[in-house]
Amino acid sequence: MKNPFESGHIKNYIFAYIGVVVIMVLFFIASTLFHDVQSVDKKKFEVGTKSKPKAVETSSDNSPNYKYKLLPKSY
Repeated sequence: MKNPFESGHIKNYIFAYIGVVVIMVLFFIASTLFHDVQSVDKKKFEVGTKSKPKAVETSSDNSPNYKYKLLPKSY
């Protein structure tokens, strides 16, 4: 294999590298220009009032309480 520094092929490698960098910069500029940022309203929570969560009632009387619910039909 020939040395690219002696044969003059280093110029082609440099141009290829510069081309890749230019394409990356163009994609970055295009993504920042065409990216619409939406403003989000800040949510405010009241600190002074404390309410207890309501208890959730289950309506299934016959089924025991399992950690995981099984499917009615196995596949």
